[in-house]
Amino acid sequence: MTFTDLVRRLGAALVLAGFCLAAPAWAAPRQAWPLDAGWRFLKADAPRASDVDFSDGDWAPVTLPHTFNAADGADGGGYYRGPAWYRRTFEVPAAKAGERSYLEFDGAALVAEVWVNGRFVGRHEGGYARFRLDVTRALRPGRNRLAVKVDNSASKTVAPLGGDFTVFGGLYRSVRLVRTADVHLDMLDYGGPGAYARGEAVSADSARVHVLARVSNDRARPARLRVVAKLADADGKTALTLRAAVTVRPGQTVPVSLSGALARPHLWDGRRDPYLYRLTTSVAEGDETRDAVTTPLGFRTITIDPDHGARLNGRPTSLHGVNLFHSGRPDRGLAVTDADIDEDFAIVRDLGATALRFVHFQHPQRAYDDADRDGFLVWTEIPLNSAVEASPAFATNLVQQTRELIRQTYNHPSVFVWGLGNEIYKSDETSQRILNLVQQAAHEADPSRPTVYAHCCGADTAPHARVTDLIAFNKYFGWYPDQVGEIGDWADRAHAAAPTRAMAVSEYGAGASILHQEDPPARPKPNGRWHPEQYQALFHENAWRQLRARPYLWANFVWVGFDLASDGRDEGDRPGINDKGLVTYDRKTRKDAYAWYQANWSDAPMAYVTSRRFTVRTTAKVDVKVYSNATSLRLALNGADLGERPVLDHVALWPAVALAEGENRLTVTDAGVVRDEVVWTYRPAP
Repeated sequence: MTFTDLVRRLGAALVLAGFCLAAPAWAAPRQAWPLDAGWRFLKADAPRASDVDFSDGDWAPVTLPHTFNAADGADGGGYYRGPAWYRRTFEVPAAKAGERSYLEFDGAALVAEVWVNGRFVGRHEGGYARFRLDVTRALRPGRNRLAVKVDNSASKTVAPLGGDFTVFGGLYRSVRLVRTADVHLDMLDYGGPGAYARGEAVSADSARVHVLARVSNDRARPARLRVVAKLADADGKTALTLRAAVTVRPGQTVPVSLSGALARPHLWDGRRDPYLYRLTTSVAEGDETRDAVTTPLGFRTITIDPDHGARLNGRPTSLHGVNLFHSGRPDRGLAVTDADIDEDFAIVRDLGATALRFVHFQHPQRAYDDADRDGFLVWTEIPLNSAVEASPAFATNLVQQTRELIRQTYNHPSVFVWGLGNEIYKSDETSQRILNLVQQAAHEADPSRPTVYAHCCGADTAPHARVTDLIAFNKYFGWYPDQVGEIGDWADRAHAAAPTRAMAVSEYGAGASILHQEDPPARPKPNGRWHPEQYQALFHENAWRQLRARPYLWANFVWVGFDLASDGRDEGDRPGINDKGLVTYDRKTRKDAYAWYQANWSDAPMAYVTSRRFTVRTTAKVDVKVYSNATSLRLALNGADLGERPVLDHVALWPAVALAEGENRLTVTDAGVVRDEVVWTYRPAP
């Protein structure tokens, strides 16, 4: 039975009952050596740099993660897109008889070619997925030379072909050497863990557990093996054990299916209770374990209805949150650490989001692990963005990247939908054919989850917008001038035109600079150099009030959680940045609009004085507006009580507050507890 045959049997297209795995943690007898330190780097092509005796002494020393666009990728005016080289030496002990060795790259953008000891060992096209190369024959006991050529040049055959973001080049995620026995779980299955599991007929009473293990035999003789899948609960107690025997012929990889019933599973219940089990899938021979992978997993069901939206484990669930671009930081680009990713998740937890859209390509495994742990439901997508090509090579690359995304994230309970494209500008035969191709590839790899396309351009009912199971729309009413009217009115028309098609809003937003203050604000030009923070907040007040009132929308995602690098932009307070984030690129400042959503989405008590960065005022009377989830608040000015006001739809307002000349301290309290405080200075206009 193939992987596709098994997963075809495990579920329907739109009802997602999950028993799921996350990023693998290697168990004995696997060994892994990190290879992040000790690299030499050159931002140029270098003939013969793959040779063992090539001299790289004048190259720059770097440590991974590393991108060669850290400086020029977010400053506007263009950035380097071309070849670069990385070289290093490393030492490993001699392999035991039959052991296999693999280089594992968590991400190399966009194209990577790899040599070990001067021997070419492989090429990978695609910048955002993990890939592995078998280097058993190229590796030597002791000292080895590794050379990697990466190239982020614009390509007509490697996705993404376009997009409103910087394509950072380099070895921007970790690299390691992994060694296995000669019988093991498949290491070359599109970067996946080699073991895939899910649940069927999941309820609070029971679940049918299915595991597919891909077992490889690299010997010259048959191997009689046992596959064991052991499920442990959060306390480490064994909840279920599944076993199967298999004989694998020489040089073959075979799928092994295991299944069994689990009574009273503890459900993975989103933000309310993201309960995770752990599954260890092992390959044994006699009394010896030859290979094993341990992964987290969760049980849940989710359904999506065209009229009533999403239900998680049978309960109506509001899926609201942000588009989460790959974690990035100033002067480091996408070369971030696990701590950076964890920081991003702490911020969206505080926001009160329930769902995240991972844009516009596969994210690091740490992000999916954090989503599993925190209970976020995740839309994750392939890098089919803006443009398509008719060539067979481009189609082949898209199918490869689709399979990589699904294999590597298939087992995460957080993932509930596969995104197959974003903002394809042309609705022509090529666009439709490409989307049909990746739709077929996604359903072959995982028929249990639906697919979705984020549409923006042309008619809402364009042919290429009708390919995927679900549809979502990127709409910017109130920001871009070509979109006239209100987002709620548009949504009602779109729903009425296609009432049986489940629809969501995948993007809506407006730009804002924390350096630009104007109260009340005029509507700014999207591509202009003045993006007042107050306008973004008013935009989101208006948009969210309309979206939340329409339960047929199965999800709503703000564009975007954090400002991001988009080197082609020149707007707002600086070039090279898309400033529609609720939080600044450096993660240091949460904008006013962030607090609006926190007041709406979070249960943690909060109050936030808006226009807080408008610190110098030239008018004697100002409106004081506070976002909050309290029922009422009290305001004091320089210690003088200005009275209590009700919080109406998450806003408390004190109109025409008279400021004293000089410093003014405004303090907001909730039942005597200080919730927020700001200081404004009044300087009368000359």
